[in-house]
Amino acid sequence: MEDALRVIEARCIHQGDEYAVNLRVAERDGEVFLDLADKEWRVVEITSRGWRIVDRSPVKFVRPAAMHPLPMPETGGSIDALRDFVNVRAEGDFMLVIAWLVGALRPRGPYPILAVNGEQGSGKSCLARICRAQVDPNFAPIRSAPRDEQALQVVARNSWVVVLDNLSEVAPWLSDGLCRLSTGGGFSARALFTDWEEVIFHAERPLIMNGIPDLAARADLANRCIQVVLRAIPDTERRFEDEFWAAFDAESPFMLGALLDAVAGALARKHDVAGTARKTRMADFALWASAAERALGWADGAFMEAYAKNRAGAVETAIEQDPIGQAARDLAEEGDWEGSPTALLAALEKHVSEAVRKSRLWPSANRLRSRLRRAQSPLRAFGVVLDLDRRSSDKERTRLIGIRKPERAGSCLDALEPGPARSG
Repeated sequence: MEDALRVIEARCIHQGDEYAVNLRVAERDGEVFLDLADKEWRVVEITSRGWRIVDRSPVKFVRPAAMHPLPMPETGGSIDALRDFVNVRAEGDFMLVIAWLVGALRPRGPYPILAVNGEQGSGKSCLARICRAQVDPNFAPIRSAPRDEQALQVVARNSWVVVLDNLSEVAPWLSDGLCRLSTGGGFSARALFTDWEEVIFHAERPLIMNGIPDLAARADLANRCIQVVLRAIPDTERRFEDEFWAAFDAESPFMLGALLDAVAGALARKHDVAGTARKTRMADFALWASAAERALGWADGAFMEAYAKNRAGAVETAIEQDPIGQAARDLAEEGDWEGSPTALLAALEKHVSEAVRKSRLWPSANRLRSRLRRAQSPLRAFGVVLDLDRRSSDKERTRLIGIRKPERAGSCLDALEPGPARSG
């Protein structure tokens, strides 16, 4: 048996045809394919004209052991039926959850991270389960935080949608790993039983994370997030699990059909929308969701209005959770400033409490520039510009840091060349 398998494997490697393989969602010649993962190996073929079930897929799919089948999609439904199952606070939040679902059926990223917050018992895990069940059902739909980046990549290798449940915080390494999965990035590790060979994994994945605290504290993660805060559920509105999921399973085929209609609408309109789309972070996702608006029954521009408000809130949250960023914003309100990192740190300390200054969140002078560089993008959204690479004009060429608001009349740093250290 072993000899026969080696011969067959050798023939496959050296004589067989080679195919690209896909997980759950694929693209070919401008068409999108969704693997239903049923026993008959049927897929949904989606074009700009609509969608249909095909028995023999023209693209190759792999199915990890934990993958579960999607319901057979049905026509005639509306995605508005999802309102009965999600506990969002506002219409804009509901629209963004739908946009995330439509984006998760796009075969190429970048993909936004759906960050769900709310108090205990507000249905955070339930929303994560629902979103995953509608796109990528799995034996274990929600997972705890992985122990390291390699474990995160293993999850992504075996799941189209990655869901991290009930997080208390997002460690810096996890924040960076989620950013890479959202917009694309590689991970390498030494191949087992070798000294020099490496295994490389590259992926972009739709992501969901939920927890009670604000999870997107770092600006680069917040820039990739759709942040949704759930309302408290009164006891009079709570439902039994069996009743809830039976109702959801009954509506799921029709809601999936409505999502497929939205994907077909996005394929039909994406080139028309591209000429008028507003460029923003996660621009490809924003274009895709905007192109699906009419198929979802939304007014033109409704998605971008909701998305822009959500992004502004996410940036505000990122600044509020970063004491350096908040202090720099407060300092800029007093007037333009320029000086050495040590002098700047002393100026920033006047805008925070003693408890913050003594905490691990407060940096030393030699790490201040790095912390400010991370806060640079969200501060710019509030009109605060950081000059982190200025030099004094004397022969020492001392490195300086400038903070200014360009729209302020008579901004003192706008008209000056880099000069000696000063404050004002």
